[in-house]
Amino acid sequence: MNTGRTLGLILIIGGIVLCLLIAVVSLTSAQTTGGRVLGAVVGALLGAPMAAAGAFILFRAQQEARELAVAQQQKKLLGMVRAQGRVNIAEAALELRVSRDTVKEWVYDLVNKGLFTGYINWDQGDLISVDAAQMRTNKCPHCGGELELAGKGVVRCPYCGTEIFL
Repeated sequence: MNTGRTLGLILIIGGIVLCLLIAVVSLTSAQTTGGRVLGAVVGALLGAPMAAAGAFILFRAQQEARELAVAQQQKKLLGMVRAQGRVNIAEAALELRVSRDTVKEWVYDLVNKGLFTGYINWDQGDLISVDAAQMRTNKCPHCGGELELAGKGVVRCPYCGTEIFL
């Protein structure tokens, strides 16, 4: 994972060193001002793209590290729900050091990826893992009310607000 960061830093430093090296060589060996300027321009033309590529690679590596950190947090949330069966959203948010809204976003992301089935009672703040095979009824597992389709893989109880993810 640090390979991109390391490569980016090497390219940035290498580009700067190359640019400076060519500039120094041209300044010391060129006899005319035009030759010195040409050497500096050639150094910039060779070193700048290398440094820019390094900056791009470094930026992408940092972005991927952030995405990996989120994926690891989502995996931890999913593991908590699977292991405990019922997890309080506020407690999960505290344990994961994120906001309740972030936990909600992660749950919807996990549902869209097909990694989580279960339901959430937002009023009580509980995230409950339920095997999809057990959800063969159109009754809310919390209050017994009739369920309504709320979106792809989501069924909502209009009475208590419980959302069931299939």
